[in-house]
Amino acid sequence: MRISKKVDDLAPSGIRAFFDLVLGMKDVISLGVGEPDFVTPWHVRECAIQSLEQGFTSYTSNKGMPELRREIGGFLKKRHGLSYDPEEETLITVGVSEGLDLAMRAILNNGDKILIPEPSYVAYGPVVELAGGQPVFLPTFIKNGFKVTPEQIESAITKSVKGILLNYPCNPTGASYTKKELGAIANVIKKHHLLVISDEIYDELTYDFDHTPLAAFPDMKNRVVYLNGFSKSYAMTGFRLGYACGPKDIISAMTKIHQYTILCAPITGQMAAVEALKNSPRDTVAMKKEYIRRRDFIVEALNNLGLICHKPQGAFYVFPSIKSTGESSINFARNLLQQQKVALVPGVAFGRCGGGHVRISYASSYENLKQAVVRIEKYLKKK
Repeated sequence: MRISKKVDDLAPSGIRAFFDLVLGMKDVISLGVGEPDFVTPWHVRECAIQSLEQGFTSYTSNKGMPELRREIGGFLKKRHGLSYDPEEETLITVGVSEGLDLAMRAILNNGDKILIPEPSYVAYGPVVELAGGQPVFLPTFIKNGFKVTPEQIESAITKSVKGILLNYPCNPTGASYTKKELGAIANVIKKHHLLVISDEIYDELTYDFDHTPLAAFPDMKNRVVYLNGFSKSYAMTGFRLGYACGPKDIISAMTKIHQYTILCAPITGQMAAVEALKNSPRDTVAMKKEYIRRRDFIVEALNNLGLICHKPQGAFYVFPSIKSTGESSINFARNLLQQQKVALVPGVAFGRCGGGHVRISYASSYENLKQAVVRIEKYLKKK
């Protein structure tokens, strides 16, 4: 067999498989792709352009530009009171996706288990498996806001469980956790000496309360690999810039893998990221304000249509139930696309307990959302 069995056994991304159907269709309102509809702020783009004009086209340190690592350290200190050594506890990655992959390969031995609340981002299970680990999914449901509980975590812990992968605010549900809720989770993690891979890429898009990193709790910093980046808060998806902060030994191991696979993140994106951190707070606030407006509209509209929808506390997704239609999430999404040309993502793409739901991204214009609601209503009335 020419292909690795581990790779051959992986299912293709449920998001990409569905959106192959969209290709070539006209007049489609796409509410599926998890990407800001805002353009990267001009001063950030201008910095990237100027860096090229000035001849900054070389490699950087494997760890990333020292200036960027220092800026990240200063930002996290000011924003969350977190202190990370830019030299030994910080690594610049090609998006959070690479950081996630590096973290799993750095900590997992064959057979180690990682707990993952579900519904979950499509890459989480596969990156654990590719690193030789075993994902253990913890189901969450709309009745409790799609949040995992400390009791769930504790009941799933066995000797082979090495850690937990948390993502908050969450893709696909938009669920997040208050400081009190996180504190209770942190107590279980400390009690059982677990590692945490904490994907907080949507942290600046938390709407109803302040975002609190797990690493900020007492005795947690040395247990957490903190992942973040520039794609969502700064509308910089195409720049592919992320970062990992964490214990010196884990960051060192991640850097070792990074040296042999990526070498370094592109210098153009790194220089743009420095500019984003220094001068983008107003841009982020404006985007966040517009996302809240869209969230409030789409949640109310879907509930009025009889599609039960909880109000997400962050990110830019809603995860309504379509069980009242009697259709599976795949059939609902496919039929809505074919009949009304609205593209959503079937909930099962994010795990078994995503069945009976669809993911809708409101990282689309207010007008697109209004038109999509009209089309969804037409579809429901024809059933």
